[in-house]
Amino acid sequence: MHNSLKSKVKSSKSVVSGQWSVVSLFLLIFFLLTTDHSPLTTVKAQVPSPKSVLGFQPTDDKTIADWTQITNYFGKLDAASGKISVKEIGKTTLGKPMIVAFISSAENLKNLEKYRQINAKLANPQTVGQNELENLVKTGKTIVSISCSIHSTEIVASQMSMNLAFELATATDEGTKEILDNTILLLIPSSNPDGIDIVTNWYRKTLGTKSEGSAPPELYHHYAGHDNNRDWFMLNLQETRNITKLYWQEWFPQFVYDVHQMGQTGARFIIPPFFDPPNPRISPLVLREVGLVGYKMAADLQAKNIAGVATNTTFDTWWHGGFRSAPYYHNSIGILSEAASADLMSPVTITKEQMQKSRGGRGLASALETATNHPDVWQGGLWRPRDIAEIEMTASRGLLEVAAKFRPRYLRNFYELGRANLEPKQNEPQAFVIAGGQPNGEAVSRLLEILMWQGIEIYRMTEEGYFAMEAAKRNDFHEMPLGSFLIFVNQAQKNNILSLFERQVYPNRLNANGEAEVPYDVAGWTLPLQMGVESDAVWNTRDLEKFKKTLKKLENINQARDVLNIAPAKESFAKITNPLKTNPKIGLYKPFTSSMDEGWTRLVFDNFQIPFSSVSNNDFRTNNLNFDALILPADGENTILNGFSATRYPEEFAGGIGEAGVENLKKFVENGGKLICFDDSCELVIKRFGLPVKNALKDLKRSEFYNPGSIVSLETDTKNPLAKGVWEDTPAYFTNSSAFEITDETKFKSVAKYAAKDALLSGWMLGEKFVNGKTAVAETAYGKGKIILFAFRPQHRGQSWATFPFIFNSLEK
Repeated sequence: MHNSLKSKVKSSKSVVSGQWSVVSLFLLIFFLLTTDHSPLTTVKAQVPSPKSVLGFQPTDDKTIADWTQITNYFGKLDAASGKISVKEIGKTTLGKPMIVAFISSAENLKNLEKYRQINAKLANPQTVGQNELENLVKTGKTIVSISCSIHSTEIVASQMSMNLAFELATATDEGTKEILDNTILLLIPSSNPDGIDIVTNWYRKTLGTKSEGSAPPELYHHYAGHDNNRDWFMLNLQETRNITKLYWQEWFPQFVYDVHQMGQTGARFIIPPFFDPPNPRISPLVLREVGLVGYKMAADLQAKNIAGVATNTTFDTWWHGGFRSAPYYHNSIGILSEAASADLMSPVTITKEQMQKSRGGRGLASALETATNHPDVWQGGLWRPRDIAEIEMTASRGLLEVAAKFRPRYLRNFYELGRANLEPKQNEPQAFVIAGGQPNGEAVSRLLEILMWQGIEIYRMTEEGYFAMEAAKRNDFHEMPLGSFLIFVNQAQKNNILSLFERQVYPNRLNANGEAEVPYDVAGWTLPLQMGVESDAVWNTRDLEKFKKTLKKLENINQARDVLNIAPAKESFAKITNPLKTNPKIGLYKPFTSSMDEGWTRLVFDNFQIPFSSVSNNDFRTNNLNFDALILPADGENTILNGFSATRYPEEFAGGIGEAGVENLKKFVENGGKLICFDDSCELVIKRFGLPVKNALKDLKRSEFYNPGSIVSLETDTKNPLAKGVWEDTPAYFTNSSAFEITDETKFKSVAKYAAKDALLSGWMLGEKFVNGKTAVAETAYGKGKIILFAFRPQHRGQSWATFPFIFNSLEK
């Protein structure tokens, strides 16, 4: 070809090429402008899957992600998806970050603060008019919180949370779109991150050994262990306070779902409706909604042919202080699920024989029983973490679907429940008053702070008030001094106020054989009683409207501390000045068997800044007991003596103090040491030291005596130094505790006895006559030393401030 022709052809091709480049660019721009690029239609590969980040699929056999891996994954989701926003809500007890993942449509997340404010208004109906209500219901979103693995050995949910978040961030079906458009999910991967790492580290360390799948030889919460789900009105723990602030100061969720596991050989999954009795301070509507959600979950699981799902069994709605039960008193719907466990993240095989031997719970005699509340029996077989995860994922989706589909209903009902609480009722007090001038200022301050943290309004009296204290005598007024504190009942949180201040009367529930039916957790918890704070119900106020004008609302706890004449607190739930006048060297026994009572004792010591040292099994065995006082927490004789079995645990964690430890303990006291025993530990000391004391309740049947957790009255010898600062009639916490008969009163002295009559103050006690007049606190000399026995737990769950002085006095030199 001629060169000039070649040149023209080349030039022509360049023009054509250039024309196509323009067309291509035009088409690309048109595509970008006309295509929906919302996060819902983003290609899944753009959002990292858990496996792509972790290197394994969460909930697969023998895999486990620690807290750093979990938070790192959620951070990557936040960066990659417009449908997830991760926020830190505070630090844990050991300083780890606590996170919540907000999951909703991209548009909703752009307006997160708007929706938070809408829900805050619905939670405070006194500020909302009818016209505004309609707009709030129309525009608001259902707030749902799902929290995973507060009990860290119930580990699967924390791993499942990553799968759930990924599914919601990437799924493009209409059902997911409806969820994201109508709800805002507050997903908490774990409310106990410290425990996630404790369990993860132990599981990895023991994988492939005889200890694989066992519980770690330490509490999986630094202070509370399993009892971290018993703190939801007391707020002793940092994690509880962080979530309480998120829920009841900021977001006010309509739904709170607490995801748990249970034993291995019962039903595969237990969900609402729950068993009886219900607490009368829970709205009937809330109970109905709890049941409705549970049945939705059960139906969804049955549609997937998942067997072994049970309702109406084991768990009730009486007790206040759990993750899912506290929301009932905030007009919210609390859901608990309990899935059968594997060995942490290792699969197990469950035989029908094991299931036959397993005791059923209330409402279900056996996991092999076909019943209306358990229509499809699981027949045994291989049970894996992924089975648990599938159930939990299905249940979570079921909840979200209900919350999305009936969004206006739940928002309106939430408002109406709060509004109804503003109205006075004839059989309810007008207020509760906490008298000024009480000597225990720190206890009063902490009680007020607990209430305020949950969103309860408290008023300081700047003038004397005149109140009727009896329902039957509403015109019989008594003066209450200025500096007192008033909590009006008719707040949106009325049910919470009543439940915390009233004395509980648990129904007398007996089985067919006459034995007491065991409730879920405790029967009574009246907070002022536990804390030793004087409070009275107010049934009428003289010149109420005029009196209200003299009240000052508490905005922070230091305003109360100023009235109480105690130093201002530098932070929320601040530590308290050491009450001890002397400087004893204190040892606290710390077994490897994860003693919650030991943990709560540590919490009390740390909160009151009392120095102490932990004492190990080996310290007892080798006589390393260089202390002025030793405390044995409420652990039984076998636990203290023998501890863990060497067939399951490594040698370093096996055994207890042993016989050598008992002999060294005797020498410690004989040589001048002081031994302080709480509840269960008394039995070992009584037996091994040959003390002239016996537990009067030891051989009684549950048809004769039973007290599962109640407040009882002690008659105290206030002249005894051990009772300094204690009321003459002192409330104490009794939970399957003891009552002592002293067989030689010349050697043993009673410091406090259970009341001779009417000993029950709040809760339930069958067969009270067996404790009336029996010894609750006793002391004796032993060699050059001293032994102090507590028949109950004077530091019960860090709640029983009324009996803390007994502990402090016992420790003084």
